Amino acid sequence: MNRLVSIYFFVLFNLAPSFGQTIDLRLLKPLHAGHYPTWDRTMNGVSWSVYPVILIEPLSVWSVGYFKHDKIRMRNGYKSAISIATANLISLGLKYAIQRKRPYVSYPTIIEKRSEQGPYSFPSGHTTAAFSAATALTLSTKKWWVGVPAYTYASLVGYARMRLGAHYPSDVLGGACIGVLTGLLTWKIDQYILKK
Repeated sequence: MNRLVSIYFFVLFNLAPSFGQTIDLRLLKPLHAGHYPTWDRTMNGVSWSVYPVILIEPLSVWSVGYFKHDKIRMRNGYKSAISIATANLISLGLKYAIQRKRPYVSYPTIIEKRSEQGPYSFPSGHTTAAFSAATALTLSTKKWWVGVPAYTYASLVGYARMRLGAHYPSDVLGGACIGVLTGLLTWKIDQYILKK
């Protein structure tokens, strides 16, 4: 029995990560393949557009509430800011705790560096920010015609990060999950506070 447990933990901690890395690389290669300078510049623009978006989104929601004298909308603006800030702090903390190398660092002969960024890969901070903003905007407006473009934009940011060689698919998935879950949790906590 002890031998089986030892084998299980050996496989779990030694073979599973490399197997996961192989799948990640296999999924990344076609997304990153080809040399398209104009497309890559566009994806760089999409990638970096996240920074103004995460400032504009909560400010816009709050401003609409302020000018319409809508306290709920103003509160949604505050929640948006809290959600985005929390998601980004979680993402940054995980990056430095896990310290996963960028794909172009681990596989320089396969993955080309097409953008400047920090040293660590998991999770994708840009994707976290984009999905956090999309979730906050969707929860603030409760309109599908706002949510669909917001999540489409967030998905494009995730694709851009892979296209630029900055992230593996699992980094992008991790960032998306953090962004969405942080938004949902922020709104749930607020509902709980209001019920008290």
